[in-house]
Order: sequence, then C-alpha cells, then structure tokens
Amino acid sequence: MFVKVCGLATTAEIDVAAAAGADAIGLVVSGTSVRGLTRDRAAVLAAHARAHTPEHVLSVLVVNDTPAAEAAALARELDVDALQLHGPAYGEEEFAAAVRTFPRLWRATSLKERPDTRVGAYGEEVLLLDSPRAGSGSRWDLSLLDAARPEGSWLLAGGLAADNVAEAVGRARPWGVDVSSGVESAPGVKDHELIREFVAAAKAAAAAG
Repeated sequence: MFVKVCGLATTAEIDVAAAAGADAIGLVVSGTSVRGLTRDRAAVLAAHARAHTPEHVLSVLVVNDTPAAEAAALARELDVDALQLHGPAYGEEEFAAAVRTFPRLWRATSLKERPDTRVGAYGEEVLLLDSPRAGSGSRWDLSLLDAARPEGSWLLAGGLAADNVAEAVGRARPWGVDVSSGVESAPGVKDHELIREFVAAAKAAAAAG
C-alpha cells in the first residue's frame, strides 16, 4: 500500500511521515489552500526532504491554481520527484504542456468532474481520486467507483483517517491512499501521532488483504 501524506508544512512533519513509513510527502503551493506554502518555504522543505528522507520517499509538489507550464518550471526548480496537478483547471492540453519539461506528473481529480479514470490518460504516472471538495476532509460515496474503478497506480483520497482507512481500502481497493486533513489537529496543522497512526493503519489494511 503506497501512502502519501500531503500538506506538510514543517521539517519535523516530513521527518515524522518518513519515519512512519510514508512513501511520499506532499508540498502544496497554492494561494487558496490553508496548507499553501510560499515558494521559498516549499524550497526549504523540498531541500530538507532530499537531504533527510530515505531515497524511496517521493517528494510531490501539489498545485491547484498555478498554470501547468509554470508549475512544471517550479517543480524543476525545487527538484521534487513528482508534480501533482490538482483539479479541473488542468485538462489534457495543460498536462501536455507540463509533461514536455517535467515528465513525472500526477493527476488529481474527483468523479464529480467526470474525468477519464484510466491511469495515464493525460500522460500522468499516478491518478488520484479525491472528494469533490479537495482538502475539506469530506468523505465521498465510494460506490461510485463500481462503474469507474481505475486500474494500476491510483490513490484514494478524501476524508480518510486512521479509523476509517481500512474500511475505505477494502471498499475501493486502491493502489495507494493520500491523507491531509485526516492527520491534523487543526486546519493546516499536522499531528505527529495521527500521522503515525494513519500510516500504520493503511499499511495494516493492505497486509490484511
């Protein structure tokens, strides 16, 4: 089970997530998200992740309101492993523009947006399916996946927490999971123990089959 912990804002949060066994950490650069970092702060955190986390832990730049080509340039500047284009602002043309200069793209969307749920449909290597209100912590109707279940490298997100991730994994059967608000003590404030509990619960759910 691939586990991404998103919306990290401090070096300590990165260290805790990596030590807990997370496979990826997400850094959000956004003018509209409570978890949004400035570019300078994102650079500090990306550098810390490169220097202080195991090589297999991916750093992912997450954007929702930055033009795709500009986001790709920022991903190169920050030297992150992957760029997640999140939301309806990014269509096939935007992905094509970004992938020319930064090939490791992730696509994040919701079923409400009626996306193509084939992993790689826009050239992305990972697909993330989220709640229609990204970052809200809202759960969504996983039965919708019965008619649109992706295959391959896709992450389930939206309203996940340590106490419900096993149920969600059993229902949706994703390749991986993504969490942000579900490991927070307040909006934008990560709780270290909740991070540990979530990662452990997600890995245990996958091991249990």
